Amino acid sequence: MDILAFAGLPGGSEMFLVFLVILLLFGAKKLPELSRSLGKSLSEFKKGQREGAESDDDEPKKVDSKSDKED
Repeated sequence: MDILAFAGLPGGSEMFLVFLVILLLFGAKKLPELSRSLGKSLSEFKKGQREGAESDDDEPKKVDSKSDKED
């Protein structure tokens, strides 16, 4: 457990302080809007990763043996 404390992972009081600073910076009205947009962007990112992985499985990668420099 000492290794985790050395790594500087935030504990309960540090998380509270960070939340308080964010609340002061953005205000109570903007906080739900920010978290909603963050959640939507995260879900879109995961959706894109899944679609990319599916398309990679469907098509094998083609390796081009030609060099990029053609004189």
